Amino acid sequence: MARLSRLKRFPGLARLKQLRSRFMSEPEGGGEKQMEAGEPQATGKSQPTGGPQGTGWPNPTGGQPGGNTNNSSVMSTIKRWLKKFRGIDPEELQRIERLKYERWYKRVQESELTSQELDWWSKFYASTNDLEKCKKYRMMGYDTLQILPASLEKVPEYQDFTDFCHTLQLTRGKNDDDEDENVIGEFKGSFRVYPLPPDPSEPLPPKVFQLLPPSDPEECIVRVYVIRAVDLQPNDPNGLADPYLEVRLGKKKLNTRDDYIPNSICPVFGRLFEIKALLPLSKDLIIRVKDYDLLSSDDIIGETTIDLENRYLSNYRATCGLPKTYWTSGINQWRDSQKPVEILKWYCLKNRLGEVNFNGPTLSIGNKMYKLTDFEPFPPINRHLGPADQRLALHVLNLLPLVKEHVESRPLYNPLQPNIEQGRLDMWVDIFPTSLGPPGPPFDITPRKPQKYVLRVVIWNTKDVILEEESITGEKMSDIFLKGWMGGIDDKQKTDVHYRSLDGEGNFNWRMVFPFDYQVAEQVMVVRKKEHFWSLDETTLTTTPKFITQIWDNDKFSADDFIGHLELNLNAMPMPAKRSRSCKLTMLPDVGKDVKLVSLFEMKHMRGFWPCYDDTTGTRVLTGKVEMELELVTEAESQERPAGQGREEPNMNPKLDPPNRPETSFLWFTSPWKTFKYIIWKNYGCWMISIVLFLLFLLLIAMFIYSFPNNFSRLILNV
Repeated sequence: MARLSRLKRFPGLARLKQLRSRFMSEPEGGGEKQMEAGEPQATGKSQPTGGPQGTGWPNPTGGQPGGNTNNSSVMSTIKRWLKKFRGIDPEELQRIERLKYERWYKRVQESELTSQELDWWSKFYASTNDLEKCKKYRMMGYDTLQILPASLEKVPEYQDFTDFCHTLQLTRGKNDDDEDENVIGEFKGSFRVYPLPPDPSEPLPPKVFQLLPPSDPEECIVRVYVIRAVDLQPNDPNGLADPYLEVRLGKKKLNTRDDYIPNSICPVFGRLFEIKALLPLSKDLIIRVKDYDLLSSDDIIGETTIDLENRYLSNYRATCGLPKTYWTSGINQWRDSQKPVEILKWYCLKNRLGEVNFNGPTLSIGNKMYKLTDFEPFPPINRHLGPADQRLALHVLNLLPLVKEHVESRPLYNPLQPNIEQGRLDMWVDIFPTSLGPPGPPFDITPRKPQKYVLRVVIWNTKDVILEEESITGEKMSDIFLKGWMGGIDDKQKTDVHYRSLDGEGNFNWRMVFPFDYQVAEQVMVVRKKEHFWSLDETTLTTTPKFITQIWDNDKFSADDFIGHLELNLNAMPMPAKRSRSCKLTMLPDVGKDVKLVSLFEMKHMRGFWPCYDDTTGTRVLTGKVEMELELVTEAESQERPAGQGREEPNMNPKLDPPNRPETSFLWFTSPWKTFKYIIWKNYGCWMISIVLFLLFLLLIAMFIYSFPNNFSRLILNV
């Protein structure tokens, strides 16, 4: 789904009207050259790569974002589009697409999953183009922030924040090259030299330094947002570290030693430190990353220092970065102590730009006019946006050379190795003078916490399972059972065994229960486990939530035989078949084309047949079909509606009765009578009767031969 900003930047109703009139009035094939001759130059604005999915908006780049194209391809695309919508006015199309987007926006905004997926981290990952962790945020078209590759003061346009005053170090002694520099303080100031008029009676030229900040100490609220560290220097023998933060400002010191992050060199801190400071008495903010040690003293991995006074005095207003839009609620709520209108008036007064006047949706500064429609062509549909005058003032502020909302990447250095970078720290700092009033609420940058879910899988039946074994009677059969587990979790469960399946059908009525932690916004499963049995802390890993099931053939005196398996990504799984005869390998996404994939986190419940296959030879072979019921519930729902494993208590939701298996399903050496009845007698009954009759016949003949001489002699003598 395209973002709202794409609709706003679509090049052109006026241009489309012009092309439409040209195309309708010119003969086929003659308009292309005229189009190329009259093509306007690019304005430098980014162009859209396409409209919302399923719409008729043309794609100037042919479907490749950022790709180059020539006039002929653009003209052919527009011609095809105009042929399709020859009788529709472009403005009407624009209105239709706008309505479709508004309906989609409202539906997504009201979704329960959307509210869980939208947080400050969505904004951060959208800004870093980590699209897998912020899909809904990008689709909603919300603001992003600047990701600076270096410290804020090292950005060239900010001139090290020396635009107002320079910092000179004061040293004691001669400071020879072979001696350590002895810095005893700093001097902050600026010098300007300008000529005086030759006539002393003439007025002096205007002073360079005007509207200076007060020289008295200023009490400020300093908010330090530490996002994460990247590529820290390992301090432990295992090549990892146990980092935590320490923040110093003047005599105040805060740390997170009790919440250190084990076994990580790229930790996600997500910590906010709020400190009151008196500038310039406490101006140097020191952020340290230290390594936690249980028995010895903690080591400093690296540290960085920020001069808060330079940021406070700079004309670039580095105290609090400006966002792109003005929100009064939501995840991008305004956090500055001054509103955009107040900031704009302060800037215009300080730089002598003229008076700021509002006339409805129009803003005038001196001779310049700004309209809200220049920045917002369509009425806003975001319910979090504030008043129109504040939004317009913020749009104008974003055109000025002021510090924007950002995250800076500061290098970390160790005092023992001052010139070797020990990693980087993604963070930013807000400074709010108390004289300007209380600031807005801080951003909640707490690391995303996974939610506890429970996956309930009921194995009902299997169909068409290939028969792996041959009985002593020559019959094809399999002793079928299934295994199931969540990928990454060492908790494999298996059903009971359906013995002597003669047609590939198995009946189980068996429930598997898998509790797991799931990160909704990033759509990953969180697994915590110890790398070794002697490890003190667990290592946190993330993986795709996958349910894996396998069909096996049970053997009592040898290893079980593998028959087939199925792997289901709970975020994107194929729809099941309602009947076993419709269950085919083409249902799976790696084999079929245009396979419909759904999320179990949205569906909550699914039941049907899925195919199992064996790909040990490199080609998928259908080896069976399994009828399953998958239900995904939260931890609270699982407590309200409990269900036990297998057919154990509490056997409910749903209640599972023992399967009605055929009488031929049994383990042969535990049921001798059934073995005789269904194996021996069934297959060799006729032979056994024939043998018994033959033996009886032989017995009669033997008895006749044995008794004939005696009886015959008696018969003769009696005569």
